[in-house]
Amino acid sequence: MSLRHAFRGALVLASLARLAPAQPAAYTTAQAERGRAVYDASCASCHGRALEGVSAPTLGAAFVASWGRRGLTADDLLFVVGTTMPRGASQKLAAREVADVVAYLLARNGFAAGRTELGADRAALRALRIAPPGGMRGDGSARVASAAAPTGRPLAVPVADTPTRAPTSALVAQRDLSAADRDASNWLVATHDYAGRRYSPAAEITSANAGQLRAVCAYQVGQTGAGTFQTIPVVYAGTMYVTTVSSTIALDARTCRPRWTHEWKLDGIRFVPNNRGVAVKDGRVVRGTLDGNLVALDAATGAELWHRKVADTDKGEVFTMPPLVYDDLVFIGPAGSENAIRGWVGAFRLSDGAPVWRFDVIPDRRTWVGPDSIPIGGGATWTPFTLDEATGTLFVATTNPAPDFALSVRQGDNLYSNSVVALDARTGALRWHKQTVPNDDHDWDVTHAGPLYTTTIGGQTRDVVATAGKDGLLRALDRRTQAELWSAPVTTRENVEAPVTVQGTHACPGVLGGVEWSGPAYSERTNMIYVNAVDWCSTFKLAETIRHVPGQVYLGGTVQPDAPPKWGGWLTAVDAATGEVRWRYRSPMPMLAGVVATAGDVVVTGELTGDVVAFDARTGAERWRFNTGGPIAGGVVTYAVDGKQYVAVASGRPSGLFVSEQVGSPTVFVFALP
Repeated sequence: MSLRHAFRGALVLASLARLAPAQPAAYTTAQAERGRAVYDASCASCHGRALEGVSAPTLGAAFVASWGRRGLTADDLLFVVGTTMPRGASQKLAAREVADVVAYLLARNGFAAGRTELGADRAALRALRIAPPGGMRGDGSARVASAAAPTGRPLAVPVADTPTRAPTSALVAQRDLSAADRDASNWLVATHDYAGRRYSPAAEITSANAGQLRAVCAYQVGQTGAGTFQTIPVVYAGTMYVTTVSSTIALDARTCRPRWTHEWKLDGIRFVPNNRGVAVKDGRVVRGTLDGNLVALDAATGAELWHRKVADTDKGEVFTMPPLVYDDLVFIGPAGSENAIRGWVGAFRLSDGAPVWRFDVIPDRRTWVGPDSIPIGGGATWTPFTLDEATGTLFVATTNPAPDFALSVRQGDNLYSNSVVALDARTGALRWHKQTVPNDDHDWDVTHAGPLYTTTIGGQTRDVVATAGKDGLLRALDRRTQAELWSAPVTTRENVEAPVTVQGTHACPGVLGGVEWSGPAYSERTNMIYVNAVDWCSTFKLAETIRHVPGQVYLGGTVQPDAPPKWGGWLTAVDAATGEVRWRYRSPMPMLAGVVATAGDVVVTGELTGDVVAFDARTGAERWRFNTGGPIAGGVVTYAVDGKQYVAVASGRPSGLFVSEQVGSPTVFVFALP
């Protein structure tokens, strides 16, 4: 796009702002032209050619309004871009390239050009507020005058934001969810069942006949510019429910024909354009949104039943995980540790979204030793919860502390970050916790608290919760004693004890390594756990000065992943009783997709190569492979309709952090035997 069009837009914006104080000119036209080339090469694959946001936030009007609410400046923007962008590779751009990109963003958003290049006059940058014309927020209210971060607890709105409507059906009763582990026909929870085993008792597809699998239908979701496609399908009685960033779609699970679609209009900037699915119960389909809402839809028609704003997006709180529903409660928590939010887990009433309880992952600063003037945060959640229904215990995986790399300003254990947290599902009271990565300085989130299973270890029957994370370890914890029973590396681990320094520390896994958003599967037939992992190292660098820009990525340093092809992925089968590796498969690219194990002794997963692959669950022998034409990082599930078993896969647009070219079109593929 020519900057000529951008400057025409700037004239219009300038006319609207004629009553507002003049903003200083902080860049030149030539610099913005250079910045366009850098942006197209290094930023557009995630943020979009037109700044619309693809797998990263929009950088247009909603971005300006969001920054305006916080009173942030061009100097803040230069700092954020220079220390955090491109995401996961923040040492890639030279200082001049960073300044040029910021100049381009200012030009595209109507800020006036001048005679001095951006970066030469820091005082001018600090004087230039990133705000809509006239100092307005973009919704007609006044711009804030201070750059201070909002304080206080995340708000739970006390009344429903819309009138509450009753569903037209009672699809999925509590008895269905309680028996999901024995259900071969449905995939009722993002992880198949409350225990999070991702195991189906379906057995029509076996290791012997998996090679005969054929594609029976596909549904192209479209919205190729609207975020990632990491949805985990949920299936009940022949209807499949999938999501995008803003859409919720019901499909015929045999034919892929759409039954209904609901579109949520996002309010404001999108921090992390991901959504991983829904929960279904009592005729309601419930999901979270990137603008902090819980939304309930009619499972039969897609009509909205209620929505409620429950997260504070001004602080960086967003919902990306699929909720979990138990009885009359919806459990969910916000992502956003890198934005220095203070993570929480909440329970909300299924009938109308009213808040019931909330557990604060960072209750106070007693285990965070450092200057009170330095903001701390983290402990967010972005992957599915699990539930031990017999004891009423909710298991939650919490993520990294913030600032991510700066230990000196947050000594101590930093509770309850990077932990498995066990809560009373009815009250939210803490029952116990196990912190597996204390005082983390590598962004090594604990990403999964599950599956839950029971096995014999050392001659004793043990109730176990498996846990995995970005540190590349799969662990087994005793649910009664919290003892660690074993741990097994599932990707490369090197230099893991070395502290992050100003000079730089190379370590494996890197910031994008280990076990990401797709968790382990457990087969009761083989007594093995199957888990995908990313094999990708990074160089971490500590900042000399820690700076926090409210609502923005807060690393306390920079990070540079190794350049591909110095990466790969693993599917690892681990003995659930001993932690011994039974077999493993090496992929040429990171392994991010869901994993499903079945009673037919088959394990199915996907690769960023675009292939769906089936393996013998006991030996790891490859039985079948099909290329979908798009990288796979979404869910892989299995179910049956009229007695026939199907496998569904979410393909295409995985994440700009991993794939920026040939990303594929978001598509649901369904497979079955002839």
